[in-house]
Amino acid sequence: MIASIPGVVDATYFGAGPAAVSAVDLLIEIPHGATQTIDFTALAVRLSSPLPDALVDFFHVNTDAGAPELAEAIAAAFVAAEPARKALVLRCRVPRTFIDCNRNIDAAPEDFKAGKVTPGLMPWITTAEDRALLRGLYEAYVGAVGEAARSLTPDGAMLLLHTYAPRSVDLTVDLDIVPSLRRAYEPSIEPTWPLRPPIDVISTAGDGTSYAPPEVLAALQEELAPLPVAISATYPLHPSTLAYAHVMARPGRALCVEVRRDLLADPFTPFAEMKIGAEKVAKLAGPMTTAIRRWW
Repeated sequence: MIASIPGVVDATYFGAGPAAVSAVDLLIEIPHGATQTIDFTALAVRLSSPLPDALVDFFHVNTDAGAPELAEAIAAAFVAAEPARKALVLRCRVPRTFIDCNRNIDAAPEDFKAGKVTPGLMPWITTAEDRALLRGLYEAYVGAVGEAARSLTPDGAMLLLHTYAPRSVDLTVDLDIVPSLRRAYEPSIEPTWPLRPPIDVISTAGDGTSYAPPEVLAALQEELAPLPVAISATYPLHPSTLAYAHVMARPGRALCVEVRRDLLADPFTPFAEMKIGAEKVAKLAGPMTTAIRRWW
């Protein structure tokens, strides 16, 4: 079995069968699953690099609040509908505020820019000791995901689940990120940023090729209607992310999905740990589970 590693990854199994059986049918990965303030503070105190003031504000804006709760609801609904199958949820507990466990960590800055994503290792991490510590955590998490992916059954599938803030706030991630964010979220400015789709399937590569499994994509659009389901409207499927590698390694059996955070948070509060609404989670988990079952 894939074991949880404190401060790195939570591994939660769903479904019947002996606990020692590691093979899973559905693997749900949440690479930005460090959503609690304690995730940030517990790692921040271990770092020697001088961090920007109030960096926890960026942590809350930039982490995938609601994704862990939605993932567990989908996994539970999946095995309830498919009693013979097993699901595994992997939740990363390493804050992307320091190092992003969904990045090709050695990609060039131009690659991250092309992928419309934040950096892999943040610019405020300046000491060799901190880089070594964070890369060790990164390698431990990525290794656990790789092991879990290898444990998938022959017809197993992988859901790469994310949430994003309601609006696309286009800012440079630098040492001034916190004051920049505070200005961007001022009541007179925040509504001027573009509103993101409620659901965005990140499946279209730079050459225009879509890697979304057609049957699951069609089912998502059908089951979630009238809620719109976009296709790479916000981000491309880009090699600077590890999601790209997972999708390429499992043609037709891996799907990356972004859910707008205000559809889960109750309410959406950008600079604080968010309360996730159980009713909101259930409203999305049911249709998404029905769609995912089209794989089988």
